[in-house]
Amino acid sequence: MKYDKFFELAKQAGIEEAEFSVSTSYSLSFSLFHGEIDSYTSSKSYSYLARGIYKGKMGAIVSDVYSNKLASYFVEQIINNASVIENDDPVFIFKGSEKYRKINTFNRQLGNIPVEKKIEIAKQIEQEIRDGDPRIVEVQTVGYDESSSSSIIMNSHGLKLSQKNNFFLYYAYGVAREKDQTKTGGDIFFGNDFSKFVPSDLSKSVVKETIGQLGGYPCETATYKAVLSPDVVASLMSAYVSSAVAEDVQKNSSLFIGKLNQKVASKKVTIEDLPLTKNVFARSFDDEGVATYNKPIIKNGILQTYLYNLTTAAKDGVQSTGNGVVTGGNKVSTSYAFLQMKPGKKSQEQLFEEVQNGVYITDVSGLHAGLNPRSGNFSLQSTGYMIENGKKTHALDIITISGNLVDLFNSITSVGNDSKTFLSACRCPSVVIKKLAVSGK
Repeated sequence: MKYDKFFELAKQAGIEEAEFSVSTSYSLSFSLFHGEIDSYTSSKSYSYLARGIYKGKMGAIVSDVYSNKLASYFVEQIINNASVIENDDPVFIFKGSEKYRKINTFNRQLGNIPVEKKIEIAKQIEQEIRDGDPRIVEVQTVGYDESSSSSIIMNSHGLKLSQKNNFFLYYAYGVAREKDQTKTGGDIFFGNDFSKFVPSDLSKSVVKETIGQLGGYPCETATYKAVLSPDVVASLMSAYVSSAVAEDVQKNSSLFIGKLNQKVASKKVTIEDLPLTKNVFARSFDDEGVATYNKPIIKNGILQTYLYNLTTAAKDGVQSTGNGVVTGGNKVSTSYAFLQMKPGKKSQEQLFEEVQNGVYITDVSGLHAGLNPRSGNFSLQSTGYMIENGKKTHALDIITISGNLVDLFNSITSVGNDSKTFLSACRCPSVVIKKLAVSGK
């Protein structure tokens, strides 16, 4: 579809600069229970975002339909929205970066695999979990999600950019029972290369995760040396790095106010934003059309940069870091693309040996309620294992960890080599924490 009509009418109406974005998405999902499909959805959707600068203010409209007959309506809505904006934030329709690095991670083969095969694999996983251990009493669910999306940005400066990506994931949860204790455990696999997926690996992981929680009991309430699993590091790291968002710094609601080029973590910690890494999160430009690039956010414990969109960068007199994310039509937020903590050289077993006696925390919950992003204080329900004489031993049940994010990241003494990639667009290894407050019995 051509969008020249929109740009023509926008110019005639006095809109100084205009932008039009088109997003297309396809999704497929299903889940099984006792070998039967209990949910199935397949959909394709379109989203049209038009933005424009009118009398120095940015107006916008988002719609799931567009035609040349609607072009005048889009223009009217931009003018109406711009006319009611009262803040004086600088606004931009981006002319374009000097250079864009193309990175193609879209796998055309994924959509060619029959749905029937994907369902058969899910049934295989369910049966393997059920047969994996006599203590498995139920397979709570096995499911599959697939997503494909494409986006185009064009504007009145002649800029036109496009990119697309896709991925799939299988997930499964089992229920185990022993004596009077019942536990649920699960795991997922995601990527966009179906040939790299081994269903039995997921089945075995779910069984191991579920059975491993049996026989657990709380530890004594105390301060322990700790190993945090990659899952836990990912959750805490994404919360911590959100303090690098420039808008929060400018609003005085960040842990990193005045901390640029200063120590904010242990020298063992290097955290990078890597949008040009070849994975399902790769992108060559942000939602404002700014070229992305790989960059350290924290290097050897030192804060290297804040994350900017065009508006927040203008306020600080710097260049955008290519982290603009358009949400809610007219709102441009900021976020990382793909966050990675640089791995170390030690295996997880070597981290346990280093700790000798402590705790291994494998999961945390309640981040939204239990973590204060302004103070960094947290109190989170957790699961894990005891570490005794350098070995992982019995499971821990009903414990809470507490502390402060700044203190935690400054107390990292070792970083493992066991990195995992998560759907939260993070890749993290295990780490050793010098001390962690644990509430048990």
